[in-house]
Amino acid sequence: MEELNGNKREKNFKKIAVISVIFIGLLCASICFAQNKNQTENKASSFQYMKKINSVFDFVQQNYVDELDPKILYEGALKGMLDAIGDPYTVYLDEDYMRDLTDTTAGNFGGVGLSITKATENTAEKPAYVEVSSPIEDSPGAKAGVQSGDLIVAVEGRPTDEMTMNEVLAVLRGPVGTPVTITILRGNNMRFDVKIVRALIEVPTAKWGMIEGTKTGYVRLIEFTPETPKRLQDALNSFEENGYDSLIIDVRDNPGGLITSVVNVVDKFVDSGVIVSTKSRLAFENQEFKATRDSTVVKQDIPVVVLINKGSASASEILSGSLKDYKRAYLIGEKTYGKGSVQQVIELSKVDGFKITMARYYTPSDVNIDKIGIPPDLEILNLEKMSDAEEKNYVKMMEDKVIDQALEKNSNMSEADIKKEAGIIAAKYGLDQRLIRRLIRVQVQRAKPTPLYDLDFDLQLNKAIEVVNSSKFDSMLKKTKTLKQLQKDAEEKDSK
Repeated sequence: MEELNGNKREKNFKKIAVISVIFIGLLCASICFAQNKNQTENKASSFQYMKKINSVFDFVQQNYVDELDPKILYEGALKGMLDAIGDPYTVYLDEDYMRDLTDTTAGNFGGVGLSITKATENTAEKPAYVEVSSPIEDSPGAKAGVQSGDLIVAVEGRPTDEMTMNEVLAVLRGPVGTPVTITILRGNNMRFDVKIVRALIEVPTAKWGMIEGTKTGYVRLIEFTPETPKRLQDALNSFEENGYDSLIIDVRDNPGGLITSVVNVVDKFVDSGVIVSTKSRLAFENQEFKATRDSTVVKQDIPVVVLINKGSASASEILSGSLKDYKRAYLIGEKTYGKGSVQQVIELSKVDGFKITMARYYTPSDVNIDKIGIPPDLEILNLEKMSDAEEKNYVKMMEDKVIDQALEKNSNMSEADIKKEAGIIAAKYGLDQRLIRRLIRVQVQRAKPTPLYDLDFDLQLNKAIEVVNSSKFDSMLKKTKTLKQLQKDAEEKDSK
């Protein structure tokens, strides 16, 4: 997932330098910040542990049967230390990872275009497979049909539960135009291979347009970059010119981004109050980001619906949570991912570093949604859960490559052709025709930019259009609950 970072570059650089010196000097950071009565004891125990680590490092290097590269011991020690915390977002960043991170931040890189995460704990009951948090818009992974929530259980035949995140990334990335095969586990039993051709990945920011036949503006925020607030303003200006009277914001499969970016986006809708706050045991990480009246540009009488799903994470959840707490928007879709923490990348040298969770963020009603997520006000699933029989049929369909075969005969199918072919395939495999139409349509359009929307398949968007234009919208919005109220309801239910 993307990390939440502010634009305090100079301030953060100084902090990074200080923390790096402290780390290199083998002094535990907790010594500097501990403020409880056990401070002296903590200093002593931390010092003893560091002495032991130094002793083992020196002993192994000098006495192991073969000569060892100290870099191997150094990287192994850091990986083990950070993995022991049990936080999937606190990790050592080796040279390859740091280069990938730089490429991603720059807005383009080579690969398959999947935002992924990986659990730190690996057990027989719950293998630490790679989970797709979201496919990047118009990327090879998205066009191959990979979905949020899919588990990548193998890459090039190698099980991912036995690999580190760095190793997985190293396999997924490669020369542009070369293929990589991943094995997907979807649902309970749908396991199938997907061949993806690597491409130069350009991270987009936003797409927008009017919903045809309506006065509803639709904007899909793909990621929160420094450009997102500007692109949103471009969208709003376009909607104004078209006389829009309602708005749909789509952050489905948006993995997040910069905290300053999402704050500036929310500020266009909320005229006062806290948009998001960050809390930590470190005083300098405790911040409040507030709305300003001068930045509010969307009229308060414009109905707003936000579309969310399990691929909406981090900054997307800040937007959703803030607009929900202020009852400024109605949420439709599925529960969000649940990433409510803030990370910083600490450089140890020009080629390596580590990423560490420094704080957690809280919505305006003072709720942290980490590992919980944000529920929609109205839950709508684009696809109902498949039965075991349907899952087996789906895998059989993928293995038979019937969609590929149909496209080989007619690569430029019209909508009428798609409907006809989907009917034949759906009847043969006992699957939903709407799903098959979607799969064929994605393959037909894979050489073209992704369409702004797909009303044939997208039940969530259809419902959003209905709700945002309903005469009952205001009363529906008033009946929604803040995240704090939902939290209290859940606590009271658990106590009974």
